[in-house]
Amino acid sequence: MIALHARAEELPLARPFRVAGFSLTAAHTVVVELHWNDVVAYGESAPLARYGDSVGAIMDFFRGYVLPAGAGPFAAMRVLDGVPRAARCALDVALFDLRGKVLRASVTDLLGLDGLSAPPTSLTIPIEDDLGTVLERVRALRDAPVLKVKVGAAGADDVELIEAIRAHYTGAIRIDANEGWNAEQAVRILGELKRFGVEVCEQPIPAGHPEQLRWISERSPIPLMADEDAVVATQLGPLVGCVDSVNVKLAKCGGLGAAYDMIAAARALGFRVMIGCMAETSILATAAGHLGPLADWLDIDGPTLLAHDPYRGITFEGGRIVMPTGPGLGVTLAPARVLGD
Repeated sequence: MIALHARAEELPLARPFRVAGFSLTAAHTVVVELHWNDVVAYGESAPLARYGDSVGAIMDFFRGYVLPAGAGPFAAMRVLDGVPRAARCALDVALFDLRGKVLRASVTDLLGLDGLSAPPTSLTIPIEDDLGTVLERVRALRDAPVLKVKVGAAGADDVELIEAIRAHYTGAIRIDANEGWNAEQAVRILGELKRFGVEVCEQPIPAGHPEQLRWISERSPIPLMADEDAVVATQLGPLVGCVDSVNVKLAKCGGLGAAYDMIAAARALGFRVMIGCMAETSILATAAGHLGPLADWLDIDGPTLLAHDPYRGITFEGGRIVMPTGPGLGVTLAPARVLGD
């Protein structure tokens, strides 16, 4: 019989993280442990109020959740049946970790992706109050192959921002407006940004207006990506012809299994795919990393935002993710001295 333990984590960020519409000073996640015989498996959910999710709601669910009688590591359909999306993310990831550990195989092996390479990940430049702080961060990341720059803040000059960054950085630039513009602003700004070689613009306008995304796409020299408009796979159909690509996040769609299915649906509909993240620990980021070979782009830098990560898993070298060895996710607890900081 599997034993389940869930706990809320509040993890301070190394520095405040601001995007259009909100800012964070800590990551708020839920970590699930599944105990089976002498095996301990880990899962995580990183809920965001933007999607109607919260740590409190997930914890309330798990307090009342009872695992199906006799459920073991391979009873995923029974264990996950009826579990809400945000809680499902943590439980599904933990089940993948458990199955891998029982079988002595990595999640990459379980997914049939062993030996396939993943693209480099972007590293994120958040919104700052002054340009000097942004450029200091850019200079520190000058050797990274890809930067994802947050734009869309009210009153900000996004063209000036990207022009200044491009003067100091020669790698690929992607931008994310986090719903911060309207359609007319998007067309104007994206037209001006063409000369700086921006690869893609993520979610330029508030979600729920595919016809406006289509209108922008028809006029923009820079391809569009849906994020807040693409939470789960069933939302992809109306986006055909409106955006070029979609951002798949485990925390949004409900875990590894849901993300795998969402990627398959996106491919069937002709979308390019980014695998993204939230402010999260190495548990959830490593889970996303196991899907890396299925993506055109990666944006899995959530653990780099933390002041201290209580877990060890995915690492970063020269803008590429390095997956841990070992069965399951390959995630382990960090040394006790880090947990106690």
